[in-house]
Amino acid sequence: MTILYLVRHADHDWIGRGIAGRMDTSLNDTGRQQAERLGRWFARERAAGLWAGGQQVTGLWASPLPRTQQTAEPIARALGLPIQTADALLEVEFGAWTGRDFPDLDADPAWRQWNGARSLARAPGGETTLEVQARMVGFLNRLCADDPGGIHVLVSHGDAIRAALAYYLGVPIDLFLRIEVSPASISVLAIDGWTPKVLRLNGSSDDGSMAPAS
Repeated sequence: MTILYLVRHADHDWIGRGIAGRMDTSLNDTGRQQAERLGRWFARERAAGLWAGGQQVTGLWASPLPRTQQTAEPIARALGLPIQTADALLEVEFGAWTGRDFPDLDADPAWRQWNGARSLARAPGGETTLEVQARMVGFLNRLCADDPGGIHVLVSHGDAIRAALAYYLGVPIDLFLRIEVSPASISVLAIDGWTPKVLRLNGSSDDGSMAPAS
């Protein structure tokens, strides 16, 4: 069984404002505090033993964007692991929507279709949500095949994590926005052959919702 901790990057100034996409957006002060709390949480888990028998994390992965790398840095210190960068964990390529505010996008019919029927829509000059799901799930499944008894932490982005969780939960991609993935949240998957399980959804490192997954 492989355990995967899916961590969304911490807060930055575009959250709730518009589409940061693949811009080089850094964490804000709140986000840096959230990232440090994530590091402390993983340090406590490391001290307690993350899984049965005191097994420790074997790999830490992050998308190449600054906000995911910065979120991963305190986790790397806590676990004593290097950050391995993986393009498969990148944010959705939003194309022409990158850098636009939500009030501006609300008047765009293509944006409304994007949020109403993700299975049919493509960001202009960018990806479909199904393409994002395919690269995320492909990467996670390869990790599990390569390290069937390991524990991995993956720092990624809201829609990318949501798409992966929808796949393992059997949720249609048109309904995936019903899955909440908050900044600095942790969701946990256990994958063993053909029986994937979602052990945690949208847990917080400091609100009591992330008790040990065992």
